Amino acid sequence: MTAKEKIDRLRAELHQHNYNYYVLNAPEISDKEFDDKMHELQNLEKEHPEYQDENSPTMRVGSDLNKNFTQVAHKYPMLSLGNTYSENEVTDFYDRVKKTLNEDFEICCELKYDGTSISLTYEDGKLIRAVTRGDGEKGDDVTDNVKTIRTIPLVLHGNYPRSFEIRGEILMPWESFEMLNREREAREEPLFANPRNAASGTLKSQNSAVVASRKLDAYLYYLLGEELPCDGHYENLQMAGSWGFKISEHTKKASSLEEVFEYINYWDTERKNLPVATDGIVLKVNSLRQQKNLGFTAKSPRWAIAYKFQAERALTRLNKVSYQVGRTGAVTPVANLDPVQLSGTVVKRASLHNADIIEGLDLHIGDMVYVEKGGEIIPKITGVDKNARGMLLGEKVRFITHCPECGNRLIRYEGEAAHYCPNETACPPQIKGRIEHFISRKAMNIDGLGPETVDMFYRLGLIKDTADLYDLKADDIKNLDRMGEKSAENIINGIAASKEVPFERVLFALGIRFVGETVAKKIAKSFTDIEELINTDLENLKNIDEIGEKIAQSIITYFSNPFNRELVGRLKAAGLQLFRKEEDLSGYTDKLTGQSIVISGVFTHHSRDEYKELIEKNGGKNVGSISAKTSFILAGENMGPAKLEKAQKLGVKIMSEDEFLTLIS
Repeated sequence: MTAKEKIDRLRAELHQHNYNYYVLNAPEISDKEFDDKMHELQNLEKEHPEYQDENSPTMRVGSDLNKNFTQVAHKYPMLSLGNTYSENEVTDFYDRVKKTLNEDFEICCELKYDGTSISLTYEDGKLIRAVTRGDGEKGDDVTDNVKTIRTIPLVLHGNYPRSFEIRGEILMPWESFEMLNREREAREEPLFANPRNAASGTLKSQNSAVVASRKLDAYLYYLLGEELPCDGHYENLQMAGSWGFKISEHTKKASSLEEVFEYINYWDTERKNLPVATDGIVLKVNSLRQQKNLGFTAKSPRWAIAYKFQAERALTRLNKVSYQVGRTGAVTPVANLDPVQLSGTVVKRASLHNADIIEGLDLHIGDMVYVEKGGEIIPKITGVDKNARGMLLGEKVRFITHCPECGNRLIRYEGEAAHYCPNETACPPQIKGRIEHFISRKAMNIDGLGPETVDMFYRLGLIKDTADLYDLKADDIKNLDRMGEKSAENIINGIAASKEVPFERVLFALGIRFVGETVAKKIAKSFTDIEELINTDLENLKNIDEIGEKIAQSIITYFSNPFNRELVGRLKAAGLQLFRKEEDLSGYTDKLTGQSIVISGVFTHHSRDEYKELIEKNGGKNVGSISAKTSFILAGENMGPAKLEKAQKLGVKIMSEDEFLTLIS
């Protein structure tokens, strides 16, 4: 047998034994026999480097070489799921799907594993790339680290598609987590707060040998590609299991709302017996065709939702209340507590939200308070144990009247719960908060800058607003604390590169109140440049889809401020994209100008979201309900009977999918 044949045989055997042990939990050889085969393969590969293979089982061991991560764009965006915390909200989700589809459907019920999301790409049966979620649009390439996780196959078997992506969660089992923290405690190193943080920190290690030593696990739960074997999501997962992936055995299909609740109620208790952390249930419409028709919002799919288990609660002492000022001037009270363990983390601070919450709780310093994690994420105070009050009860907590940072008197707008500091141009946390928002990933995405650097530049008087960033020079910052020549150059280059960020993201970066990513996109499609937006009126803004009185008034107020107009003028002079480029305008027509269109039913050629985009690109307006002003209804199959009846009653035209596509050519 030649060296090449021996290497190929050993690789095939080790891949199979690895699958038997880590995925099937059914080993066929002893650990010593496995290790002996691995050592034999390592020696042969060392002697014959010409037969190197990136997916050899020896890659599981990891390397001591440090490697910086590169960012990779996701072929399909990795959106987060909408969260729900009550059975009523689950019912609402189910009813919305039922009403929109108007046909039978199944729900795939899955455990929501509490780890770090990963996207794996396979071509010709081999793992070629592993990328973290990142900001949803792009993430870090952590392929070398992922190859050390033994439940992730490097080479597939069976009848798999030529090219596909599979997503899942990388986890640190409770046993590995507790062992890791014992080791760190012995070395007097800081402990990881919970398995999720430990898994995330491990995956971002620049030493893959460290990753290999920490025994991470992975469950895969979503398959994407052009040539998937089935229309059913559940069925695709079962197929993926036959190719070598670790798929949760606890995934189940439900044909009714009652079956969904049976699944939720069972796992609400039983999850505590699992070897890994979970924090809820994920519900997905099973049919990929139906998923496509339900489409997406700006942040999450309409065909899936995450049900979060009820939060754990702990009792601890309130020591004092401090106040934080955000970039919009909103003042948030924060409770400072005796440390307490809650849902796997140590909690020392919790949100009190606003003055009404404080008053309703009748809080006093020294009170024993109940702390919960909202959806097991954000700590908040939900109650007071008034029976625990003694003679030494502290003073009653009253909301402050003046800004803790600049001393200005706080104001409260009609209909709002929050108090605001009105000193937009001179209140330090507001200024720094706006700059931090401006440089963030989803806005200008300026590499090298973070909150600490912004704070240092502000304290030293180098920047007083976002436009000042574009006046910085490398010589201004290269000799600052923890700042070398290379770091300074990276920051200046990142600032220069931000001048290519498109109009919609610059609008979002400005930090106009109530103007999030989705609204910024709508505005950018409706105005050719910033001057046209500055000079528009309230009614014109309200005519834009999804922009109501509150958002429109906020935009008018922002641009009526001379300081903001001057700032925008300086950003424009610095070369930012405060206008639509020609390529942004390509594909736009006026064929549907002045027409209000309702979409209803299930479609064949495009998803509902794609039709909404086509309507906007051709000058039309999407509206949610039928009225006498509706121009026509774009109707797919199974149009809702109530909408059909109303359309007939009002004499509104009903247009088929093919007719619509012909209309817009």
